[in-house]
Amino acid sequence: MSLTSDPPIDPPVEPPADPPAAKEAGSGAGPDELTVVPVRHPWRWVAIAATAVLLAQFLNGLITNPGWEWDVFAQFFTAPTILKAVWITLQLTFYGTAIGFALGIVLAFMRLSASGFLRTVAYGYIWAFRSIPLIVQLLFWFNLAYLYKELTFGIPFGPGFFAFETMNLVGAMSAAVLGLALHQAAYAAEIVRGGVLAVGSGQLEAAAALGIPKFRQLRRIVLPQAMRSILPNAANEIISLFKGTSIVSVMAIGELFYQVQVVYGRNGRVVPLLLVATVWYILLTTALSVLQHYVERHYAKGAVR
Repeated sequence: MSLTSDPPIDPPVEPPADPPAAKEAGSGAGPDELTVVPVRHPWRWVAIAATAVLLAQFLNGLITNPGWEWDVFAQFFTAPTILKAVWITLQLTFYGTAIGFALGIVLAFMRLSASGFLRTVAYGYIWAFRSIPLIVQLLFWFNLAYLYKELTFGIPFGPGFFAFETMNLVGAMSAAVLGLALHQAAYAAEIVRGGVLAVGSGQLEAAAALGIPKFRQLRRIVLPQAMRSILPNAANEIISLFKGTSIVSVMAIGELFYQVQVVYGRNGRVVPLLLVATVWYILLTTALSVLQHYVERHYAKGAVR
């Protein structure tokens, strides 16, 4: 007779064994006994095959079509006039980028300033230079002597100390650099401003609480983190500027595209000379992209990817 009020515990009941037929059908099979069937993508293979055929046809035409005139391409690809034009293109890109981003950084911090006047001036500059087409800006600077016969330095709205004529002050190359840089500054300002805004404000508050000076906060805390957001967009702008230097051909500057036009205007070999310019643009753009990759990898240290 039990001395407790708890009901007796029945022994566990063994589940009935599966019949041999069920095992053969796989109803009681374990995970190791299941057959794994991979997902099939028939349309993906159709797309791959169609793309491969189109690519093979393009390459075949590129190699076998006599209209490309590869012998003329090889003759002019490293010609001295073309190499000189490539150097001028690189100079325009370098000066336009350096001056443009230097001014763009100033404009970006003016837009982030607590002063309403500075914010308004910076916004007005960005609005104006993003609204006016680049070719119009270049022609304005090229015709500066028509607008202002001379420039005078002295007291604002007062007497001048010395003056000089603008006829020989701004040449074609100077006008091109000035126009490209001022145009680039408007876009660079927004890129830098976006990168700075991407950094959390709590980090600046913590740095200020630790007594870190403002300039050091900017140099050691804000910019290293902002560069991860700035670099991709900045690299796109530099590459766009590099290709956009062809627009200065309206001022008869001997950059790459203008020089190619001069050559095929003389010999009539339009397609191979355009191919010369295309290949140079591709090579230099690729070099800029490789440089971008390594710079981004440097500033990505410590970030989770």
